[in-house]
Amino acid sequence: MVSLLDRVRGRSVVSAPSEPEPEPEDLFKEMTLQEHLEELRQRLIYSGLAIAAGFIVGLVLAFPTLDLITQMTGLDDLQAISPTEPFITYTKVALYIGIGIAMPVIVYQIVRFLAPGLTRRERRYLYRALPFVTLMFLSGVAFSFFVVIPRALHFLSNFGSQVFDAQFRAEEVISFYMTLLLWVGVVFELPVVIFILAKLGIVDARRLSSLRKYALLVIMVGAAIITPTPDPFNMFLVAAPMYFLYEIGVLLARLAKPISR
Repeated sequence: MVSLLDRVRGRSVVSAPSEPEPEPEDLFKEMTLQEHLEELRQRLIYSGLAIAAGFIVGLVLAFPTLDLITQMTGLDDLQAISPTEPFITYTKVALYIGIGIAMPVIVYQIVRFLAPGLTRRERRYLYRALPFVTLMFLSGVAFSFFVVIPRALHFLSNFGSQVFDAQFRAEEVISFYMTLLLWVGVVFELPVVIFILAKLGIVDARRLSSLRKYALLVIMVGAAIITPTPDPFNMFLVAAPMYFLYEIGVLLARLAKPISR
């Protein structure tokens, strides 16, 4: 209340500034088509530079990796039937290693490209999930490299040994390795992906639970496609972790509270 003395003296009374209201959550950042294309170009350049740097490291690690592959699979050596096959195989291994090293950067660039279409809270959760996505991918690669592939190659090399003399080409063995490493690594990201989708309100635990029988069918079909051998043992080595990861994803979806827009 303004006192009478203040009125007489002609003093102006200014009320104290109020607390600034929090800024509203920005929903979407509008971008033109040209801006989207420019953003995509920038992300591709960064990803390419990361792969190039990883490729240089891969050139150093390619031969030790090939030696490790031959030791773990029990193969005496890898056959090369053309003059250029050893060099091409060596270069492929170096490139695959480079892509693996650059994978965290690639995933980050994908997230940065998608970020303008998300709210600040959604972007924050997505960035927090990046280390776990990378960790799960590396876990899948390690599981495939040390468990699935050696057993699959052992089965293939000994199948019909009384009739066939298995002498695998180097290029085919490397393609075999890289296909399984990639897909098993991707499958291991399933729990983190389900958690992110649950946070974004795209899926929920109740819906995922009701789809268990269909998920099991898809997992069995996926394991049959990923696993290059027809025997149930190797197929089970891939299918069992896939279903276990799905159940972990359902559990994480129960714990995830959807982000309000």
